[in-house]
Amino acid sequence: MAPQWDVLLGDYPVTSALRQGRLKPSRAEYRFAGAAPPHSAFKRAVRELEFDVCELAIVTFLMAKAHGKPLVLLPAVIFGRLPHKFLMYNPDRGPLSPRDLEGKRVAIRSSSVTTVTWLRGILARDYGIDLAKVRWIVFEDAHVAEFKDPPNVERAPAGRTIADLLIAGDADAGVVAEGAGSDTRLQPLLPDPAASDWHKRMGVLPINHMVAVKASVSQAYPEAISEFYDLLAEAKRMSGLPKPGEIDFSPMGLEANRRNLEVAIDFVHSQGLIPRRFEVDELFDDVTRSLGK
Repeated sequence: MAPQWDVLLGDYPVTSALRQGRLKPSRAEYRFAGAAPPHSAFKRAVRELEFDVCELAIVTFLMAKAHGKPLVLLPAVIFGRLPHKFLMYNPDRGPLSPRDLEGKRVAIRSSSVTTVTWLRGILARDYGIDLAKVRWIVFEDAHVAEFKDPPNVERAPAGRTIADLLIAGDADAGVVAEGAGSDTRLQPLLPDPAASDWHKRMGVLPINHMVAVKASVSQAYPEAISEFYDLLAEAKRMSGLPKPGEIDFSPMGLEANRRNLEVAIDFVHSQGLIPRRFEVDELFDDVTRSLGK
């Protein structure tokens, strides 16, 4: 009898053929969770291990691994994005440049948000910002319960949003999920060409969400895990993405993602979210490491 898996997977262009049932598995039955957006279920994924296979933010996965959660990575990116445009400020409150952020207040959803982690890494590496000298204002705990915020983090007032804090001048900058669509009074702090320049210079896609699987499931059902990966790859092919000349925001396979993962690990470790730098191959097991070859 085919195993029944609880699966957390968002409905994106590159997953819709699988998520909507146009592609059907033969080696397992998928019970898709109704969580929307998927990140609303990430705490359950790592604290309660609720899902057999789950879309998971790469920073959450790395932190979960550091705390011994029995999950392994599949070499499948659900989506990545260039994060620069999401760091916003309110020009009505006066001029601000990235190099001004030391000593300033920056509002973020959580210390462990993946887009925030990429942006902090970019600010430190490209602009020389000492991240410990920034005052971070957070709204939520990390997905991984064992992580505690450092001393330069404070809790946002109840009932406020990041945009609220920026408009009122209670934060100097903030990472806003909607970017410029959040409020027309807010503007990106990093200049427009910065994202594409960084991508070309670094040769890195800032990964947001990948796929993780319970280690026990991977070991017990290697052929079914291979089928899940193959169905993801086919769903991406059916989406027609990336279009010619565009960045591939959902690369598949370990070698296609090795550099992306190396930089992600470096950023997560240097920001104190994990105690040591993992080797990329440590994130996979013998089953998942070979997928896509």
